[in-house]
Amino acid sequence: MTLFANWNYPTSISLGAGLIGNIVGECQALGIEKPLIVTDPGLRALPFVGKLQTDCAQAGLGVGLYCEVQPNPTGQDIKDGLKIYQEGGHDGVIALGGGSSLDAGKAIALMAGQTRPLWDFEDVGDNWTRVITSGVAPVIAIPTTAGTGSEVGRASVILDTKTHEKKIIFHPLMMPKKVILDPELTLGLPAGLTAATGMDALSHSLEAFCAPGYHPMARGIAVEAIMMVKKWLPLAVKDGQNIEARTHMLVASTMGATAFQRGLGAMHAIAHSLGATYGAHHGMLNAILMPYVLKANQSVIEDDIAQLAQIIGLEGTFEAFLQWIIDLRADLEIPHSLAGIGIKDDCADAIGEMSVADPSAGSNPIAFDKEAYSHICMAAIEGRLEI
Repeated sequence: MTLFANWNYPTSISLGAGLIGNIVGECQALGIEKPLIVTDPGLRALPFVGKLQTDCAQAGLGVGLYCEVQPNPTGQDIKDGLKIYQEGGHDGVIALGGGSSLDAGKAIALMAGQTRPLWDFEDVGDNWTRVITSGVAPVIAIPTTAGTGSEVGRASVILDTKTHEKKIIFHPLMMPKKVILDPELTLGLPAGLTAATGMDALSHSLEAFCAPGYHPMARGIAVEAIMMVKKWLPLAVKDGQNIEARTHMLVASTMGATAFQRGLGAMHAIAHSLGATYGAHHGMLNAILMPYVLKANQSVIEDDIAQLAQIIGLEGTFEAFLQWIIDLRADLEIPHSLAGIGIKDDCADAIGEMSVADPSAGSNPIAFDKEAYSHICMAAIEGRLEI
């Protein structure tokens, strides 16, 4: 068998407590003289944001702040941030926060030197070739949650409020030039958000492991990340001040997003659709959907999941792995059904239609049609695992 592949693995990453204090040196190394900090309103009031601004200002950097990113960033968020970026004459972005802030920061940096509208760069066909590459600003990414792994991603998920769709904006140069993984920034994360974001990290690695594409490096990283989540996520949720658990979960999150270069799947296709419709937390949606999608894919992934179960220390069967997922969610106090977070059964048909068109659907192990997606969604709403 002859194989052909094109692989592009991530960027410069520094891991360690307190490394946010090196931000001035990181800006200088990238030639950034006027960084714009992009974050959300909740983080704005935290001390480390103010210290970040002070450190930059004292070093003579013309630092600015955009702090209005919504939990599901919209096209308007990008427009508003871009206006501040351009009016301030900024030349780089410090994306600080969870996946929403990281995605918004990357999108603002992409748009800094473009003449086309944002949606012209949706990840469809060769749209990415429309980008004026000289206009893409450098990004330093600093995650404050351990979930999305957006700090090592070449894309942003942005909500188009006109079509009520989450769209993926993509270009290789959206990959941040520098990633700072500072676990001290995650110590204050509430247990519920730690659980939901941690399950998001798990969903990335799990769907990457199951995706049919050939990428053994990504698959190996996915396995290691799943083992790390299994060991460290319950500890991080139980004791939010456990710096060791927080450190390992940050790494597992980054690994999950590295692994999903292999592909995602139905969890994300449905979660994107539900997130656009209901505004629900992306990680929570993936956590709830996880066993239902596993069950729907069972006929194709059963042997692989049995092997994975054995590797991570479970009985080597699909059923043992599925039960571990169910037990883990229960331990983390994550609802068993979508109804548990207020999603009603009248949306299933529309979600099915949206999900089959989502880019993540293309790498699911089974090519579900819209009726199958509606069926999975309904099962998850009702809490029925017999799909």
